[in-house]
This record gives sequence, C-alpha cells and structure tokens, in this order.
Amino acid sequence: MEDLKRYELFENDILMSLTGNVGRVGILRKSMLPAALNQRVACLRIKNKAVDFKFLYYYLNSDQFENLCIENSKGIAQKNLSTVFLKNVLIPLPALETQKKIVEVLDKAQELIDLRKKQIELLDELIQSIFYDMFGDPVTNPKGWDVRKLKDISTKIINGTTPKGGKQVYVEDGIVFLRSQNVWKNRLLLDDVAYIDNETHTKMAKSSLKYKDILMTKTGRINTENSSLGRAAMFLGEDDSANINGHVYLIRLQKNIIHEFVLFILTTNEYREYIRSVCVGGIDKRQINKEHLQNFPIILPPIELQNQFAEMLQKIEEQKQLMQQSLIEMENNFNCLVQRAFKGELFNE
Repeated sequence: MEDLKRYELFENDILMSLTGNVGRVGILRKSMLPAALNQRVACLRIKNKAVDFKFLYYYLNSDQFENLCIENSKGIAQKNLSTVFLKNVLIPLPALETQKKIVEVLDKAQELIDLRKKQIELLDELIQSIFYDMFGDPVTNPKGWDVRKLKDISTKIINGTTPKGGKQVYVEDGIVFLRSQNVWKNRLLLDDVAYIDNETHTKMAKSSLKYKDILMTKTGRINTENSSLGRAAMFLGEDDSANINGHVYLIRLQKNIIHEFVLFILTTNEYREYIRSVCVGGIDKRQINKEHLQNFPIILPPIELQNQFAEMLQKIEEQKQLMQQSLIEMENNFNCLVQRAFKGELFNE
C-alpha cells in the first residue's frame, strides 16, 4: 500500500485520518467520486494482488491496529500519525483464499449490524409519521392548534453554572454534572460524564435537576447533522441527583403538561430549523438566548390526543431500546470476530 495524498482517488481506495481520531478509516465509494484529500487524510491503495482490499480495511479497523496507531502517534493537544509509520507498518497477511473467507464472514456480520441500524431508523421514521399525521408541522401549525409560549407552560427555565475552577472541581464520584456533550436528541449520554461534590452542588441549588426536567443545549454549532445547539433530552433520574453547567438549559414544565409530547416537538426537524432562525452569534458557535427559549411556541392539541401520542411513543421507544441493546451485542460479537480473525483463530491455513 502507499500514501496517495497527491494523486487521483479511485473507488475502493481506503482513506485514513492522520490527526485527531488517528487511524479512523473508510472506503471510498464510486458515488463519492470525484474526491480530494487535505493534509490530514491519507489514501491507502492496494498494489499487490495477494491482498484483498476488504481484508486490509477490516484489519485497519481492528483493535490491534488501533493500538498500534495510538502507540505511534505523536502530539499532546492533538495526536498526529505520520505516513512514514503507515508505509512501514507490518500487516498480518494469510493466503488470499483465507483473506477472502475472513472477509465473507465479517461482511455477513456487518450486514446484520447494518440491518439492525436500519430497523431502528425505521422506528424513528414511524413515530415521526404518526406525529405529523396527528398534529402536522409543530412550527407552522397548519391544523390550527392552540399555541402557548414555553414560559407559559413551565415553572422554571434556567441555565446552569460553570463552577469556579472548571475541571479542577470535578471529583471521581459524586453528583452527576451534565454538560452539553451529554445532551443529545432525546437521550443523555453518560460515557464521559463529570461529577461534582455535594458542597458545589448545594451552591448551585437553583439548577439541581428534578425527574422529567427537559434539558437543552444553550450553545454550539448549527451546521452539522448532529448540531450541538438546541439538542434536547429528558432527565429521568431521581430528584436532586444531578446538576448542569452553563451551556445547558433546564426546562421544568407544569405538572399538567405532557412532558414527552413537548420534548418530541423540541426534537423535530422543523423545530431544529426554527432554533437556527432565532439563535444568535457567529458561524462556528451560536447561542439560544433565554428570552428566545421562553418564547418558543408550543402547540397544545387536546390533552387526550397528546396522551394517545405519548402512549404510542412509549411503546415504540421500548421496541427501539430492545433493538439498540441487540445492536450493542451484535457489535460486541463483531469485534470479537475481528479479533479472532486477525489472531488466526477463524480459519486454519
């Protein structure tokens, strides 16, 4: 294989990131052509007929190769991988027939993973279709439902505080401290959650979370699929067991409001565009002002319809959670297959 950053790209070229998440790879598809690279991406192209390009791709995605990349990358603030390393790295290479057998097994496993992901996407599309059939566009409100401002159906709208000292006040174990990277579309991710001690939490009592509080990111980008600005999710933990920093809003709805219905509205594509239209700031980083948030228009159909939708949403979400758990298991099994394949444990030569 060779570094082809300055050359024409072709179908099935393997692309690899050299900075940041070093070693991340992908295959260039025909539909992506023509394409070009910048200096942070390398192209690896097979020039030996004894190598199956998919075999190489799977190996470059393996934990073994990831560890090699980490060990050989340099830099403190941002890791960098050199093309010198890529040109000289040793690749375990069984006979071509064995490579093809390994690729066949891994392809089938990957197809099952892709199918499960598609099924999850279809569940998302189903609930969106049900919502629009029942209520229409939540922003333009073509069905003429009653509309109230978010502040008029809430008891509290407030952003959190970033404690003095920043990361220095974080502790190993304590009160969950949610930041913008923890708040995604209708879900909280706790992989890299921070913790604060009880003393700091007490000083920030105003933003202490209650069960079913809605959280929304206050600042971030708006120009990507997973834009960090305006993402919303519901907190389902115990009262006063968590807090938020200054980049997250807390929205506490009145008790007679269907929280799941309002949250779904806030996470629709139409509302994403609405948020883009009212946020302020530069291109790279924008912000939702509290006044804008308080004035968010929320449609309020009859409570019976809201409850009906919330019940359907719950059933579909339960199915989705089962599929997501299945997906995790499938991905874990796939990773085990990959490890066994490159240890020579799948087929005897």
